[in-house]
Amino acid sequence: MSVCVVSFSSRKNGNCAKISEFVCKQLGDVSRYAFSDFEIHPCGDCEYECFADARRCPWIHDREYELLDAITRSELTYFILPNYCGYPCANFFIFNERSLCYFQNHAELLDAYERVPKKAIVVSNTDVENISVALAYHGLEAPQILFLSAKRYGKSSIGGDLLTSPQAAADLKQFMMTI
Repeated sequence: MSVCVVSFSSRKNGNCAKISEFVCKQLGDVSRYAFSDFEIHPCGDCEYECFADARRCPWIHDREYELLDAITRSELTYFILPNYCGYPCANFFIFNERSLCYFQNHAELLDAYERVPKKAIVVSNTDVENISVALAYHGLEAPQILFLSAKRYGKSSIGGDLLTSPQAAADLKQFMMTI
């Protein structure tokens, strides 16, 4: 099975990075993308050339298309997201916003993307409502979303040690086994 794992956190050694490593180790050969290793330019700082012709986007050569291609070609994708102030991190919103060029005038690509089963692992100590709404646009709803609260496992959100909790690791492993 081809699996794509996307960590939206910019932190190289945070909880999302460790969760990404854990998922990849459990699944073996996967396509792994980490926003801590690259940057996707947000929409703007241009004249919106993409509205006339998507190939004219001044940021077309960053990794957005590569990432969307990997997700669209996968048989399962994991999104790993940190929650800041009750919402997914900015990298997720940039990814979402920039998808316009990829899907514009390509309904077949959007259909293929929407058919890919997706799961989300969210590191969150706060309310889950806003994140659930944001993820719904990508076809993610309960039970495909796992919220891991560092506080629940006696850990610090910024410590990067969430998976040192045997219960957190077991909960993540169990989530990965569910369909």
